[in-house]
Amino acid sequence: MSRLADMSTSAIRVDVRSTVGRDYPVLVGPGTLRRLPTLLSEHAAAHSYALVGDDRVMDLHGAHVAGVMETLGRPVHRLTFPHGEANKNRTEWIRLTDTLLERGMGRDGCVVALGGGVTGDLAGFVAASYLRGIPVVQLPTSIVAMVDSSVGGKTGVDVPLGKNLVGAFHPPRFVLADTELARTLPPEERSQGLAEAVKHGAIVDASYMAGVEAEAHGLLAGSDPATTRMVVRSVEIKAEVVSRDEMEGGLRQILNFGHTLGHALEAASGYRLPHGSAVAVGMILEARLGEMLGITEAGTAERIRTAVAAVGLPVEPPAGLSLPHILGLLSRDKKARGGEVRFVLLKRVGEVFSGEDGGAPAWSHSVPSDAVARVLDGV
Repeated sequence: MSRLADMSTSAIRVDVRSTVGRDYPVLVGPGTLRRLPTLLSEHAAAHSYALVGDDRVMDLHGAHVAGVMETLGRPVHRLTFPHGEANKNRTEWIRLTDTLLERGMGRDGCVVALGGGVTGDLAGFVAASYLRGIPVVQLPTSIVAMVDSSVGGKTGVDVPLGKNLVGAFHPPRFVLADTELARTLPPEERSQGLAEAVKHGAIVDASYMAGVEAEAHGLLAGSDPATTRMVVRSVEIKAEVVSRDEMEGGLRQILNFGHTLGHALEAASGYRLPHGSAVAVGMILEARLGEMLGITEAGTAERIRTAVAAVGLPVEPPAGLSLPHILGLLSRDKKARGGEVRFVLLKRVGEVFSGEDGGAPAWSHSVPSDAVARVLDGV
């Protein structure tokens, strides 16, 4: 099909299986925030709650969300940190955990992450490490968090040597994606999140990628029906993958398509290159890499390039980045094995290449460094 599947814009539930924690639901739709008190009581009852968000999101939504939570009659501590990827770091993790200690939150507390991917990762890691682990709930407000980062339980912080190199698997008790909270996002921020939707189509569902491309105008304009359809399908895809391989020992690696080079470009730019833009360029470059190696069907990189451009994302890396710096960052990628960088490669749009490793399926593959350098030549 050429468009996203039709569905009601009422709340839609997708369940995620977990072996690390308990199974948890993801609820998607406009106005679903009204269900927050009931969901907290059912899935994350606590003596007190810590509502964590960056300064921008807390200014927009903090008072309203805290007010909804306070109907439970429990204390709600609001914790704010400066916005931006550069603040997803150990310094802010220390400050937030120290604040919880100062306020006396015990193991019967719960962290509620309100915001985008940075907030979900940072607040999730606070919850994973505080008093050896307390529950976390994800309330994503950005498209990237709704379609991807809030689901799957990955938490962590960035360090000078790369993204997400310190963290933990800590699944949420539930995810509540109220698409009305994303209405305040400008088109360029929506565009950043759509990189992950294009990725989901590229690895699993070619018709979905075509649908995202066809619906690009409505998605960038903030159409509720289009946004809900897109978020639900991406959550379905990610939930299916994560439920089969939560700890990224095999199949879940396919979700890293575009991220190996994308993370390196993002870090090499000093995080001036936004995450979605970095992943968009990374997908095109990794598809080119697969084509160069004779693994990926010819024309795949161009097909992804077209979809990426349709949702308003860059199709080439920014000028002035250092090739040796990028290659050095790749060598420290958290997905490296035995010192070798590994890449997820496509067979074609909608299908990932699977080789064998000791008789088992291999979803990521070591690639000759000279091939990577050729793909990056001119960056």
